[in-house]
Amino acid sequence: MKFRIAFTQLFVGLLMASCQSQPEQSTSKLLTADSLQNKTWLFEKTASWSDEFDNSGKPDSTKWSYDIGGSGWGNHELQYYTNRIENASVSDGILSITAQKENFSDKEYTSARLVTKNKGDFLYGRIEVRAKVPAGIGTWPAIWMLPTDWEYGGWPESGEIDIMEHVGYDPNNIHFSTHCKAYYWRQNNHKTATKIIPTAITDFHVYSVEWTPQTIRGYIDDQLIFTNTNEKKGFESWPFDKRFHLILNLAVGGDWGGKQGVDEQAFPASMLVDYVRFYKVIPQ
Repeated sequence: MKFRIAFTQLFVGLLMASCQSQPEQSTSKLLTADSLQNKTWLFEKTASWSDEFDNSGKPDSTKWSYDIGGSGWGNHELQYYTNRIENASVSDGILSITAQKENFSDKEYTSARLVTKNKGDFLYGRIEVRAKVPAGIGTWPAIWMLPTDWEYGGWPESGEIDIMEHVGYDPNNIHFSTHCKAYYWRQNNHKTATKIIPTAITDFHVYSVEWTPQTIRGYIDDQLIFTNTNEKKGFESWPFDKRFHLILNLAVGGDWGGKQGVDEQAFPASMLVDYVRFYKVIPQ
């Protein structure tokens, strides 16, 4: 009798333990899957790479290099990019990227295209750029990113992240976009968003991206305007798992910037940059 009672108690105890442990185990698995899908990413408060443009003269050569030439840059642009101080200079805490109307190496305009390649290469994090865009039909300033190593192939296979683009014939309309093999502008299906900022050409604004393994989010003055979510279908739709570098440039004309012509009276024209800051993702 005692054996039967003890066995019954043992059986009931095991049954209760099983009933209690199974939901906890199942819930744990669900929470793990859910947390991976909806993970909240945080960023360090102190920038690990930045340029406050506190020097004077040419941009800091330890942080910036130049793309140079007048090839049209894939968009039939009209400028010749130089490394001259006339086209890129720092003074009073501000970087000026200036497009000028002048004959230079068979081109009628000059400008600058600054890159952080091999001096500031980033994989995930938050990038902030405080800038003011120029007025004038034919101007095409941009703050954007390209892959450093092109591991998935040439453009657009390895991706592009456009943190800010503005075309002068459509003043104060700011664009944020991403491009990849599955979604890019020549197919007219790229992921993009726009927002009218009434003072974009008269005041400074902060253009930023938060880039994680799951999403690319674009902000203007900390207001979310763009989200691209990783579809997990391979590099064709998400090549954004490799290191990228930052580009600051001011183009003249081109397939988009020159769509309504170029106003020669608008030059010289400058994109002004107050600072560039990169914040790492906090390991979790």
